[in-house]
Amino acid sequence: VQVVESGGGLVQPGGSLRLSCVVSGLFFSRDTMAWFRRTPENTRDLVASISGAGVPTYTDSVKGRFSISRDSAKVTVYLQMNSLKPEDTAVYYCNAVDLLGRSVYDWGLGTQVTVSS
Repeated sequence: VQVVESGGGLVQPGGSLRLSCVVSGLFFSRDTMAWFRRTPENTRDLVASISGAGVPTYTDSVKGRFSISRDSAKVTVYLQMNSLKPEDTAVYYCNAVDLLGRSVYDWGLGTQVTVSS
């Protein structure tokens, strides 16, 4: 299984970006998919997830600003990020997760998001 993230870039505070993640694999429609971001402490923190049935969850810091969605026909997961803040700056990754929130597949290269004026 391979995941390829895209859509990052440089944006001013208050701006928006939409990240995309194309997943090659047999079980996309069944998998819970998630977006993570790498922190300055070099850990990958869960940002948002979406179940195979389309139920989303978000970490508190992005609630009301980010929206996760999926398109099974395109085997793609999206992360719409609005009202971006400098503290959202990170490399963003996507992956399938198990019931404990652990990543399932090998990590992709991620996509850099930089929020700065």
